[in-house]
Amino acid sequence: MSQHDNTHYVRRVVLPSGKTIEVVYFEGDAAPAPSPAGRGPAAPAARPSGPAEDLHVCGSCAAPLVYPVEWDEAGPWHWEVTLRCPNCEWTGTGVFDQATVERFDEELDRGMDALVRDLKRLEHANMEDQIERFARALHEGHVLPDDF
Repeated sequence: MSQHDNTHYVRRVVLPSGKTIEVVYFEGDAAPAPSPAGRGPAAPAARPSGPAEDLHVCGSCAAPLVYPVEWDEAGPWHWEVTLRCPNCEWTGTGVFDQATVERFDEELDRGMDALVRDLKRLEHANMEDQIERFARALHEGHVLPDDF
């Protein structure tokens, strides 16, 4: 009976969602992880032309709105990512290195921060408008004690 070498290492991986997982690699695990649904090894990038480091920019319409729909690990240092552009409805899947995916994740964080800032400004403006309308209704006698 032969003994297997149980040499392994653990790599902490931060997913594009921000969730952190630990992946255990055993010595001799050189094959890329299969893609979803067991289709075999992940295929090379299938996206319109454009630099891989700008995953947030659509290679089809150049809108900076591309976001990940799904992602899976495709080896120790690569990710298979399915992308979608809401502007032109383009979708595609590609395999990208860790550094490219991390830059994409940072860009997604910047976009999320901008959305949250805009949402807060919109909420503030809406609240001011509601307060002004309520105050006007009170002043003009449209709100009575019976309304409460």
